[in-house]
Amino acid sequence: MKAFYTDHFVLPLPPGHRFPMEKYSRLHSLVSELPEIELLEAPSASDTQILYAHDPTYLIKVLKGNLSASEQRAIGFPWSEKMVERSRRSSGATIAAAKAALQDGIAANLAGGTHHAYRDQGSGFCVFNDSAIAARSLQKEINTKLKIAVIDLDVHQGNGTASILKNDSSIFTLSIHGKNNFPFTKEQSDLDIDLADGCNDQHYLSTLQASLEELDKRFAADFIIYLAGADPHEDDRLGKLKLSKDGMQKRDEMVFQYAIEHQMPVAFSMAGGYGKNIQSTVDLHFQTIKSGIKFQMQY
Repeated sequence: MKAFYTDHFVLPLPPGHRFPMEKYSRLHSLVSELPEIELLEAPSASDTQILYAHDPTYLIKVLKGNLSASEQRAIGFPWSEKMVERSRRSSGATIAAAKAALQDGIAANLAGGTHHAYRDQGSGFCVFNDSAIAARSLQKEINTKLKIAVIDLDVHQGNGTASILKNDSSIFTLSIHGKNNFPFTKEQSDLDIDLADGCNDQHYLSTLQASLEELDKRFAADFIIYLAGADPHEDDRLGKLKLSKDGMQKRDEMVFQYAIEHQMPVAFSMAGGYGKNIQSTVDLHFQTIKSGIKFQMQY
């Protein structure tokens, strides 16, 4: 299984910053020991590809470092050339994983899931929306008739993705997220499921099953982009849900099984994860990778 990495494009952050940048290099280290994985450096998304999902004025601001102080605060990162390069590579990794999945069945971005980025602004640690960019890149560069489902299981709603794709009937957005969590003003996905604080494995998995059945009724997808956020886990600082590690594995397996049953390729990204102990987040991402390998062998 191909996995695209960006962890050596480090985004410089001030001391004490709450974004767990270190998780990516730790994950890369674990994944590099798996014989079933082919690790590849992520390509950089081109301006043209970014503009499939973003406003030209916003892209120019990001590239030239003309984001205002308030725009940088909304993103949560100080501007730097390295921030731009990492954001390009993170989107490039999802594009590359999507194209690889068309050949191999399943492929991974070892980062990505930057679903809070809107067409004309960044937000919540997200500069460019890699899922929207990758979906449009497949349609524009591979097959104009491809119908894509974005299944977003990060604990935070994929508000930017929903907003960018809201009038696009060729891409279905599904988001299962915490009701009382960021973003506090939600956008409208094609299918939104709000979960109460403390949601456990049983309720989450039955909700996911019902959501996949609803997706199946409403949309004939050819391809899945899956955001496998680690933050619904009970140990997450920002999650507010109570999924066990076993429940998280069953969640991933349910999405991959759905894809296999419908003969749909899957490109998946790590999305969020803010464990009280960073290693618990890394272990959850690693578990997702191993589940991906298991199902990729069935293609």
